[in-house]
Amino acid sequence: MSRISVRGFAVASATAVTTVGAVVGVASGDPQVSDDNFEATAADMTLLADIPAGQQAQVQTASLTQQADVQAAAADATAKKSAEEAARIQAAKDAKAKKEAADDAAERERKAKEAKERASRDEVRSNSGLGASFAQQASYTVAEVKAIARQIVPADQFQCFSSIVERESTWNYRAQNPSSGAYGLMQALPGSKMSSVGSDWQTNPATQIKWGLNYMNSDRYGSPCQAFAFWQANGWY
Repeated sequence: MSRISVRGFAVASATAVTTVGAVVGVASGDPQVSDDNFEATAADMTLLADIPAGQQAQVQTASLTQQADVQAAAADATAKKSAEEAARIQAAKDAKAKKEAADDAAERERKAKEAKERASRDEVRSNSGLGASFAQQASYTVAEVKAIARQIVPADQFQCFSSIVERESTWNYRAQNPSSGAYGLMQALPGSKMSSVGSDWQTNPATQIKWGLNYMNSDRYGSPCQAFAFWQANGWY
């Protein structure tokens, strides 16, 4: 008699068998049943020999089919998990690439804006009287100093420029602060800073005006009107 056994089978009749478990022993090739569990396992077994011969092949086929289904389900679960992990990794890569692209675009935009602002300031300088020369006089009236400033400072910035000069020196190009040493129309401190524009900075208002406009147009402020806005908020610039 064959010792192949079936766990969990219920024999309904001599001709009908319903499988609810898996073929074990030789039929399933399962070597995992230990001696300790043998008696408990045997109690839940139906001998394959007790099943009519005509149904044995059917029972074995059903059991193997069930095992195949379990294995297929496990493979599907593993494949699904792998696909989900791959999707997560790809999503992280996509998010990183998107952020890097956005950062690059922002940096390009910032540089383009800075270049545009520099070009605008250069155009203002070229269109103003910064490059013009003025015949130096022995002395200048306030009206003459203002007339020179109007030739150098862009028209849309003149009022702001004038407001600063009025508060700093009342348009006196020889004004000097006795305590700090600040000098000239813009009260440059020290006054020798203005030598970057001309060695005649002490006596030539045109040199002082050019230096002052350069200072106000610098990255510190950007324009005389922005410099005046700072002056209004702080009382100095």
